[in-house]
Amino acid sequence: MKAIFAVPATLLLVYRAHSRKSLTPAGIFAAVLTAIAHAVHPWNLPFVLLIVFFLAGTRVTHVKENIKSTLTLHSRGTSGGEGPRTHVQVFANSLTASIFSLLHAYQLHTRKQAMLSQLVPGKGSGNIEDTGSLCFAWGGDLLVIGIIANYACVAADTFSSELGILSKGQPRLITSLTFRKVPRGTNGGVSAVGLVAGLMGSMVVVTTAMLFLPFCREETVGKLGGGPEWTNNQMRTLLLGLTAWGFLGSVVDSILGGLFQASVKDTRSGKIVEGEGGVKVLVSSDAPGTHTGSEHVSPQAEIKAALLHGEGKDAVEQQGTGSAVAEGDASSKYDPKDKHRRPSFGDEKPSRVVENGWDLLDNNDVNFLMAFSMSVGAMAVASWYWNVPFSVYP
Repeated sequence: MKAIFAVPATLLLVYRAHSRKSLTPAGIFAAVLTAIAHAVHPWNLPFVLLIVFFLAGTRVTHVKENIKSTLTLHSRGTSGGEGPRTHVQVFANSLTASIFSLLHAYQLHTRKQAMLSQLVPGKGSGNIEDTGSLCFAWGGDLLVIGIIANYACVAADTFSSELGILSKGQPRLITSLTFRKVPRGTNGGVSAVGLVAGLMGSMVVVTTAMLFLPFCREETVGKLGGGPEWTNNQMRTLLLGLTAWGFLGSVVDSILGGLFQASVKDTRSGKIVEGEGGVKVLVSSDAPGTHTGSEHVSPQAEIKAALLHGEGKDAVEQQGTGSAVAEGDASSKYDPKDKHRRPSFGDEKPSRVVENGWDLLDNNDVNFLMAFSMSVGAMAVASWYWNVPFSVYP
């Protein structure tokens, strides 16, 4: 992409992220590196997809943000909701596309040099762009498919997560044989609204790609490095195939999250607890269903969470007298006649439990695993459909 467009666009991206606090300082730095990796590509496509994903993703994040913040809890005891995205979250969504973009830029450069060496001196300008080459042909570069698939999948996942949580009905766990109902924000929870939103997110990215892909046209036929003109049927196949693949990516993300990412529930409110920056949420080591020995929630966090959920002064007093009770008759803590006893606070019962999932990955791990596997998977499907082996590079 030409620097005259890429540099101002990147600066505007940084300004918007900083002014709206959509990215942390480290997240902004990661976004700049990602923008550079996309901008060095000679086509506009990778950089445009990055910008569209960022703008669309932040937009849906802020849709009814005040309502979404009440549907989950933050791991620090405050209301939930999406905070500024970190550098880890930026790379989880865009690292695969960045690598593929750099690889394809190198591939095009190598191809261009090979074509220039074939030009006869004195015949033609020697400028490969004048030949109408380097266009995207039917049965063309697989890396392009991987780049589009990456952003189609992560956009579908973002739309599904941010809009699906607003569904009137409770989501159902996709990894459950009975598709049981689970709290909003549960990893692996899906709803009709979320699925439709995921399809919409994929469609936004793929439609953008169709507008900015340098398809081989009639004028490239017979020219050096050119290719035959795309037919309407071929364009329709690419559009529908990539849109469906992006939608499938959001479903795969739900399956991976439901299986390998622990959803931690607050026992007082019944709400899912979200980790800051997509990291794991700590639970008590004796919590039922816990698959890892994590730290106990601190007494300060217990008091703060209790106050936020209306347990008030009695709960704080009980926490403050907990040590005295422990030194006396420990059984009094469980005495139903004790008016200060709180059933979900100060009785040594866990305040957080695992709703579902094995605590093997955090949200960022799941996002990266989904993006990478679906991007490579799209390339594999295109390789099979077009009969183009992976080894044909450049």
